[in-house]
Amino acid sequence: MNTYSLTVSSPDGTVFEGSVIMLSLRGANGDLAILAGHMPFITSVKPCDCHIELEDGTKKTGHTEGGLLTVASNNVTLLSSSFKWVE
Repeated sequence: MNTYSLTVSSPDGTVFEGSVIMLSLRGANGDLAILAGHMPFITSVKPCDCHIELEDGTKKTGHTEGGLLTVASNNVTLLSSSFKWVE
């Protein structure tokens, strides 16, 4: 599968930076799944669990209290007001 660069940042600094296959979370208008080549857009993010599928197929889950998601040219940035990894 194709990958893209994802950066997750919070006021505490960069939480995650790397190549991923998919990011899924809850945007302003409902659930989103971002894959490589997704059209560019910006949306607010509601409090939710964020599911990240890594390049090697493993999956990670984190929780955000909300923020802003930017998708542009295979570079995706999640600016989160608070982000904690879920075990």
